[in-house]
Amino acid sequence: MAFLTVLFNGISYGMLLFIIAVGLSVTMGMMKFVNLMHLSLAMAGGYLLVSLTSQFGLSFFACLPVVFVAIGILSALLERGVLRFFYAADELTQVLLTVGLVYLASAIAMYFFGSTFQPVHLPDSIVGQTTIVGVTIDRYRIFLFVIGIFLAFAMTYGLERTKFGAMVRACVDNRRAASGSGLNISMIFAVTFAIGGGLAGLGGALSANLLGLDPMFAQRYLVYALIVTSVGGQGSIKGTLLASVVMGVADSLSKYYLDQLGGVMIYALTVMIMLWRPNGFFGRTT
Repeated sequence: MAFLTVLFNGISYGMLLFIIAVGLSVTMGMMKFVNLMHLSLAMAGGYLLVSLTSQFGLSFFACLPVVFVAIGILSALLERGVLRFFYAADELTQVLLTVGLVYLASAIAMYFFGSTFQPVHLPDSIVGQTTIVGVTIDRYRIFLFVIGIFLAFAMTYGLERTKFGAMVRACVDNRRAASGSGLNISMIFAVTFAIGGGLAGLGGALSANLLGLDPMFAQRYLVYALIVTSVGGQGSIKGTLLASVVMGVADSLSKYYLDQLGGVMIYALTVMIMLWRPNGFFGRTT
């Protein structure tokens, strides 16, 4: 049964990667903006959760929607105040800008919270383990799995079945035609960016207990978000979900069974998948 336990741990880890990375997939694939500071928003969500629970006494569950809304608003302010002026810039300029913002965010976190890992206190209801058909599973990982599935369905429905999703797709397919038809492209992109940033903040809050939270969080996990985005196909919700689960399972199984060598396997698998499908699982062909 150890295999099934490790397998579920990998799936739940993949769900966590999905929550963190799906907003990056949207901004890179749909908005055509290379936002490498996305993981800094996740880090901000983690620190906000820690502050709300430790200093203001809010419960863990009550903090999650607050984190989503607060980081979403912060993301919209950053998009309106800074990032929108670089939509027409080349990719190298966007990379240099957002990498600089990553290090700025890390410096701010270091100043206010120090370099140590921040503790996260979870409710008793999601602490400990439970046994399902003979398989021992952490309750918190079950919680992550449920949240990940819910968000995957919500994002897919929002982009494919709602009026706002249709407007986003119209802006992506042809900005000039969308603008000519009366759509407020700037507002649509700001809301889309806010939702993606809010999800990043939520992912950071959920990952603080499992992955650890310190000022180097963004630099440490940025590569995983980029892998998931590239392998899944930029802008694809179902691709990001599939890539997250595949990478999470591969990472967990390889580290459990291959020990030190396991840390290399996720990168080797990424290379093989990208050689097979250069645009990712569900990426658009050019």
